Amino acid sequence: MNRIEAVNDFVVKFANVNGSGSSSANELFAKAILQMGVPVSPRNIFPSNIQGLPTWYEVRVSEAGYLGRRGGVDLMVAMNPQTWDADVAEIEPGGYLFHDNTRPLPASKFRHDIHVIGMPLTELCNAAYADPRQRQLFKNIAYVGALSVLLQIDPSVFDTLFAQQYKGKEKLLDANLLALRLGIDYARTHLTQPLGLRVQRSDRVGRQIFVDGNSAAALGCVYGGATVAAWYPITPSSSVAEAFQRYCARFRIDPASGQHNYAIVQAEDEIASIGMVVGAGWNGARAFTATSGPGVSLMTEFIGLAYFAEIPATIINVQRGGPSTGMPTRTQQADILSCAYASHGDTRHVLLFPEDPHECFEHAATALDLADRLQTPVFVMTDLDIGMNQRLCQPFAWDPARDYDRGKVMSAAQLEAGADFGRYKDVDGDGIPWRTLPGTHPSLGSYFTRGTTRDAYARYSERGPDYVANVQRLLKKFATAAELVPAPVQRPAAQSTPLGVIYFGSTSPAMHEALDVLGEAGIHLDALRLRAFPFSTAVADFLAEHEQVFVVEQNRDAQMHSLLVNELALDPARLVRVLHYDGTPITARFITDAITRRLQLGTPPRQPQAKDHHHGECTA
Repeated sequence: MNRIEAVNDFVVKFANVNGSGSSSANELFAKAILQMGVPVSPRNIFPSNIQGLPTWYEVRVSEAGYLGRRGGVDLMVAMNPQTWDADVAEIEPGGYLFHDNTRPLPASKFRHDIHVIGMPLTELCNAAYADPRQRQLFKNIAYVGALSVLLQIDPSVFDTLFAQQYKGKEKLLDANLLALRLGIDYARTHLTQPLGLRVQRSDRVGRQIFVDGNSAAALGCVYGGATVAAWYPITPSSSVAEAFQRYCARFRIDPASGQHNYAIVQAEDEIASIGMVVGAGWNGARAFTATSGPGVSLMTEFIGLAYFAEIPATIINVQRGGPSTGMPTRTQQADILSCAYASHGDTRHVLLFPEDPHECFEHAATALDLADRLQTPVFVMTDLDIGMNQRLCQPFAWDPARDYDRGKVMSAAQLEAGADFGRYKDVDGDGIPWRTLPGTHPSLGSYFTRGTTRDAYARYSERGPDYVANVQRLLKKFATAAELVPAPVQRPAAQSTPLGVIYFGSTSPAMHEALDVLGEAGIHLDALRLRAFPFSTAVADFLAEHEQVFVVEQNRDAQMHSLLVNELALDPARLVRVLHYDGTPITARFITDAITRRLQLGTPPRQPQAKDHHHGECTA
């Protein structure tokens, strides 16, 4: 029987039960490989209950530095009887199945084209530990120890990791070391046949850091000058506010007086949280909220008020599966349209699309600048895959001398000098008016803030011309925003091609690998990664230069495709939708299969059966 042979390039997937304590053990496994200088990209696919339902943890090991999901599994660690059949089916031919063989399984439960490694984990832990909970918890550490032998991971890396994790908690350290040694000793004695998969020391990690996107966005808010956060807990965004609180405790306390120079409010609901953010923004503070799709649905009326009254507000949307409650612990890119046009009436909002934690940090800070500069709500459109999974990325650039872009804020001196202050008057031709902050001057520069129609001087008006002038100015401001938002990133193909592909956000890591695989197969595509809406002229130029452009996104209704067609007045037939929407992060294999089938068949196949069994489609 053939077997998969690979060094520093394979996929390991752990199939566990939620609440069994497997998450920390699986993370230990990923970090051990990282300690050996080999890039890894782990993804935790977990249910929305506390315990009992299936959970998976997938680790992509790639010395080449691919950080997206590849598709397929080379080594399955099957610890959940409920999902056994589906887990075994995912293994590549010639791959490996590691399982607890304390209770023998019938031959029908195995495949003839994979290699099986059994280890009596339950039996070993029952003999080593008296406490039932410890028996369950340390079974996970034991299989990590066994895998370290099978994959030839240097045991010394665990000394470093345990020393960091259990500093000052020596009782926990000793028990974990015992479990790790249990697995190592058993594997060395009984599992003598080496796997075809191997980890070899390398130096490909370099200066990269390992961090989740929610923590990165929170730190970006600190860096960007945010002093107010109002939020209501919602998966998968809650850790943004929690991390912001930790960082404020470090960076927002006056060293001389001990005064806390920040305000963090857990509101009674999402409506209250966005109301507080809008109020703080009106008052001159840099403020943000973190939420997900259901929260945005509740916030839309206040978002419309901030848009029409022109008040800065930053909203970090960590997207999840919807609609309604949907899949709270699964990822999607399905809030694009609801955020781009949030609120009733004619509205358009600025959206930023970070691809990794590094851009979560950068875009969070940029959003606060843009909100002030444009006097409008700005969305940072991250998602669960980026937000809750740790990822390798470039270190954050922190400039202590960074200046905040406060935009057009009129000072008392300007008012005293006789400046003509019209709150909603366009004096510079960019659609952005001047504003004043409360208390700027005792008698000058005041105005009514209202969600109703007004004239250029903020005076109530129901005259049609006043309304038209105002909403047309807002369109002009939106056009100005297109020149200020982060520019798209182009990746030209190795040779001239009439084919292009557009992608954004969390599709990016898988797309990088897919482009390489497609190129090696002779399918060349120029690529454009969107980083913001409104679209710059570079997006329209890219589309005009290609006969056919694939649009890759993670939702059912091709929302980015719709936004491109709507905003740029495109012929929809020139855009081909590549859609992935089962709630798991998209894979390189899904992208390559979808694009290859479309080009081979010349007609839009429905529901291509990609090898990783994820539902989606590729249609014109």
